[in-house]
Amino acid sequence: MFDIHTIEEISLLRESCELECKKAGGRDGRGTVPESFWETYSAMANTDGGVILLGVSEKDGEFELINLPDTGRLRKDIFSTAGNLSKVSVNLLSNQSVSDIQIDGKAILRVDVPRAKRSQRPVFLNGNPLGGNAYRRLHENDQKLTDDEVKRFLAEQVEDSRDSWILPAGFGLDDLCQESIRAYRQAHQNLNPAHPWGSLDDAAFLAQIGAWRQDRMTGKQGLTQAGLLMFGTHPVIQQAFPYYMLDYQERPEAKTELRWIDRVTLDGSWSGNLYDFYRKVYPKLMADLKTPFHLEGGERKQETPVHVALREALVNALVHADYSDRASVLVVKRPDMFGFRNPGTMRIPVEVALKGGEADCRNRLLHQMFRYVGLGEQSGSGIPKIMEGWRLSHWRPPELYEKLEPYDQTIMELRMLDLFPPGTVSLLRKKYGPRYEQLGYEGQVAVALALTEGTLTHGRLAQLTGRHPADLSRVLHQLVHDAQLLISAGNGRGAVYHLADLDLPQPDDVFGKEISSPHLAASSPHLAASSPHLAASSPHLAASSPHLAASSPHLDSSRDVQGRLVSSHLPHPIVDDVKFLAPNFCAQMEQLANIPRTKRKIDREIMKRTIHALCENQYVTLDCIAVFVRRNAKSMQSQFLTPMVRDERSLEWAFPATPNDPRQAYITAKEMPVDMEMEESE
Repeated sequence: MFDIHTIEEISLLRESCELECKKAGGRDGRGTVPESFWETYSAMANTDGGVILLGVSEKDGEFELINLPDTGRLRKDIFSTAGNLSKVSVNLLSNQSVSDIQIDGKAILRVDVPRAKRSQRPVFLNGNPLGGNAYRRLHENDQKLTDDEVKRFLAEQVEDSRDSWILPAGFGLDDLCQESIRAYRQAHQNLNPAHPWGSLDDAAFLAQIGAWRQDRMTGKQGLTQAGLLMFGTHPVIQQAFPYYMLDYQERPEAKTELRWIDRVTLDGSWSGNLYDFYRKVYPKLMADLKTPFHLEGGERKQETPVHVALREALVNALVHADYSDRASVLVVKRPDMFGFRNPGTMRIPVEVALKGGEADCRNRLLHQMFRYVGLGEQSGSGIPKIMEGWRLSHWRPPELYEKLEPYDQTIMELRMLDLFPPGTVSLLRKKYGPRYEQLGYEGQVAVALALTEGTLTHGRLAQLTGRHPADLSRVLHQLVHDAQLLISAGNGRGAVYHLADLDLPQPDDVFGKEISSPHLAASSPHLAASSPHLAASSPHLAASSPHLAASSPHLDSSRDVQGRLVSSHLPHPIVDDVKFLAPNFCAQMEQLANIPRTKRKIDREIMKRTIHALCENQYVTLDCIAVFVRRNAKSMQSQFLTPMVRDERSLEWAFPATPNDPRQAYITAKEMPVDMEMEESE
């Protein structure tokens, strides 16, 4: 547990875990447990856990302590309510979970909420899991679970293996693809020539591997969900699993655009089952794979650790998928990376899965079927095997993470990129000498990342080291305050670090210090929306506002033909004010944003793709983005832009040293994360 002794350490805590601060002062100022406490409790328990601080208020990243004179009474109230089943479905708190903290003579209360076990989720309120009484944590907010989401939680709660259920009587062996079964049996025979199952007929063989099962309690027998998924045909599978979708795409460039040069999807030309999908996709993943030599016993092995890692990643996506959920199974191959997505979130925390040893496979029969033909590792060892394959190739560690929007999904990205460019470590040793050598491994990685990527975040360091978030908070604190190698900007999880002697661009360098109204158009978005070419039709407008030009004389003299500001401090032009844009270029930008401009409610991924398009090869300020998409600037920043920079790394800041500056601008990242989004089948 990360101990708090000062108000500054609250910011460090925010970097290492989900944090919620509540004033909890009550009407009389003596403190009370607010109703919203239990909504946050439910949300954190149903997501990844977190910390709730009572007696602390937060505004714009600044914390203020509210003294709680009777923390003992609040502690008693918390445990009393947590043990009341009519209020909270499960008590996850122990005596160690709730602690008093004294900071600057003021008392606050800390509550550590653990992630609930699968058998305990969803954690809900008021005695009913449905009807908006269960929550989960999303973008630092407590979001109500829909009834469909609650039902999936409940199904996960009672079913150790989702695929062992026997299908209704209408499904049978006739619904299976005979060619798939023949191919599977041949693979099994090749691997185990003397196996006794080789002499069985198909029905008996399918019973042995779990595709057909009899329930000993009820006597019911029939085709299992695993059997249908593994060997069925697409039309029949979709009768049992309406959202079932498989998709493989090979994309020619390291971009998020959905253009593909090879694809395998459910188009009716093949069976559409999981085994045939694996047989079609695995050779495509291996084709033209550039891997280093791998020697074993002095001999070169044809199958390298990279082959093993990719095979395991593919099988892992298929056997851990929640086929009742709406997202698809999607596999993407790009020149720089491989991406694997499966519907459903992890059954165990990501950090536990990365360490290995603890298994909770959603579809154990499917996993077993793949293992019978030599595909897939022992339960609990698959992800460490993937990590090891990439480590032996000296590539950046794979990234495993969950997304809750638009649907629950788990994504693994395997990038074929060196951890650091050649010569990075030797350069740092020469530059800093003993100051660098004396750092621990995590500290050296942090400094190297700050050098090679320009900036560093807590989350990025966690991805590349796999260390506990609290440990990394201490490392970063030491690099800033003790070693003085890094400088920090921002607060909490949004903090950005860069080398102390690195000269990053500042907004004042680009815009000047005396601008009176740099965001005039954005301050009146209806003006831009109703007359998007106002500047073009009235070229004298800038002249009618002499203070604007006078306050920043370089603006008009430093614009390209499109009307974008060009600065020697930035590698790309910047769209800083729609009034200065050329009419044709402004129209092009509006066309890129056509969907959000004409529709109030759109899919989140459509908005993100629009932002990527607007910011391709150019910086665009927050206010200009808001004008083009016709949305509020603050909500765009909190809901889209900041998460796209900080969490997804699909955008980059123009001014990373001052992330919260109102003049901040954004550009689409050169090295984009894989776009694990569906493209409609043609």
